[in-house]
Amino acid sequence: MSDTTELGFDPDALRDKYRAERDKRLRPDGADQYIAMSGRFAHYNDHDPYVAPGYTRAPINDEKDVIVIGGGFSGLLAGARLHEAGVKDVRIIEAGGDFGGTWYWNRYPGAQCDIESYCYLPLLEELGYIPKEKYSYVTEIFEHSQRIGREYGLYDITVFQTRVTSVDWDAPSKRWIVSTNHGDRMKAKFIVMALGTATRPKLPGIPGIEDFEGHTFHTSRWDYGYTGGDTNGELTKLTDKRVAIIGTGATAIQCVPALGKWSRQLYVFQRTPSSVDLRGNKPTDYEWAKTLQPGWQRARRENFAGILTGQPYTEDLVNDGWTSIFRTVMAIPKSSTDSPLTPQEMAAIMETADFRKMNQIRQRVDDTVTEDKAAAEALKPWYRQFCKRPTFNDEYLPTFNRPNVELVDVSEARGVERITKKGVVANGKEYEVDCIIYSTGFEITADFKRRLGIEINGENGTSLFTHFKDGFRTLHGFSTRGFPNWFYIGISQNALSVNMTAMFDDQAKHIAYIIAQTQARQKSTVQPTQEAQDEWVKLIQSVQINNRAYLDACTPGYYNNEGNAGTGLAGGTYTPGINAFNALLEEWRKAGDMKGLELND
Repeated sequence: MSDTTELGFDPDALRDKYRAERDKRLRPDGADQYIAMSGRFAHYNDHDPYVAPGYTRAPINDEKDVIVIGGGFSGLLAGARLHEAGVKDVRIIEAGGDFGGTWYWNRYPGAQCDIESYCYLPLLEELGYIPKEKYSYVTEIFEHSQRIGREYGLYDITVFQTRVTSVDWDAPSKRWIVSTNHGDRMKAKFIVMALGTATRPKLPGIPGIEDFEGHTFHTSRWDYGYTGGDTNGELTKLTDKRVAIIGTGATAIQCVPALGKWSRQLYVFQRTPSSVDLRGNKPTDYEWAKTLQPGWQRARRENFAGILTGQPYTEDLVNDGWTSIFRTVMAIPKSSTDSPLTPQEMAAIMETADFRKMNQIRQRVDDTVTEDKAAAEALKPWYRQFCKRPTFNDEYLPTFNRPNVELVDVSEARGVERITKKGVVANGKEYEVDCIIYSTGFEITADFKRRLGIEINGENGTSLFTHFKDGFRTLHGFSTRGFPNWFYIGISQNALSVNMTAMFDDQAKHIAYIIAQTQARQKSTVQPTQEAQDEWVKLIQSVQINNRAYLDACTPGYYNNEGNAGTGLAGGTYTPGINAFNALLEEWRKAGDMKGLELND
């Protein structure tokens, strides 16, 4: 490796800095530092600002072939792909008042997808729709969810404002019994859990969180009645308000600019800074859109995913901040000899490229935040690029040049100390505020039961969460033995992609294929064989080993489950990547023998 003079930086010094910054943020309570939105905190989750309160209806007690739980993109894709596979007797159950999932709830000011819209918005070719700009804002994304619902007739088969409370297997009838908060007892031959990854918001377990006498809300339930404005900003009711926002992940990166512009005073409480690169959004060139050939969206998605997993490519179709990162970080030069690079040599080269990229990110902070040098220092991320999800925004960093915006760095105290009747205490100082906004994310890597919030009981009344107490046990991440006709769309021993909708789409296609084939073969139940499940779990455990060391060295976050990497988001995934995983599934379907699945009459 080049010496310090040639590199322009000291790798050992950076490693020490990264380690020190990680260590001071590690907490003994790990993921337990967050509070589930249940019990006395249920109102944060149950409140729906987009529908009239008091919705009631008569209980439903009927039977369907398939019940899909969740009406976000994963549920919409399940409904669409089941329809295409010829499975017609389907019902979708959704807690919100409309489709959209994350994009129904997360309508905070500035909400925008950080993946290119031509890759992210699903079913563009099928619906003949081209997004308005390279990175769609929430209004367009939500409208696209509605478009899918209309075009596939999914509104006619969906019950909204309904939360599933339990799913129980009834062996005599070979049916699942679905119970809800409306007293429903629906029966289904097949269940598809399509709740996505950002389903249940969470709160920070800060002492005194119930004591504050001002106004509070979570970003996933933005209160425009209090702030004024809409997703475009114009938060005119905040001009005389002192506002605190706790959390500086992807959501805060997008909503802080509007808060900073309109609040009388904004305090941004930050434990760990995000990596913030340029966004570079632009309107769609519709002349370019006219040149797109059939199959363009899948080709674009696969090109994007391939670059993000270090696969060779001749053209970068997306050519944005994400692929720029991977072109830099994942670029592995050829060996100067005939021998291939060893894993250790590749890791060293990648680490150096990562150092360079993060130095650029930190330099951007210095170049942008010029009014407060202390804030600039605190805004610099000291960790490897993919320890946390990278963000892209052109307005966030300049917000800290505003005289009414103060960054409160709480890294030394490992977070906010407490909340009082009047405000927030951090670093021994009380900040009196009128409103506290919690931008603390979702239950992405928490206990599986807490993430889903639904009781699931399979054969012999066995709880799914007891079944998974020592880790996921699945075939391809979609189904598990002891829970016949039960399927899960999400992150569970399958391939992870930053482009979640592409990942959900291929999962939905595969699950729809299995259900359609089970019906076509006139079988009553389908579930993995014990042998196939054991083989898949063993494979997942073998391919994830190299990822563990990387995550262990990361600053705490949801990627490594707040420092407990063995149970983190990437702790049980198919690391060869989404393209390789989809190819594996395609070959499995082509074989046509349903290998690894047990079908019974």
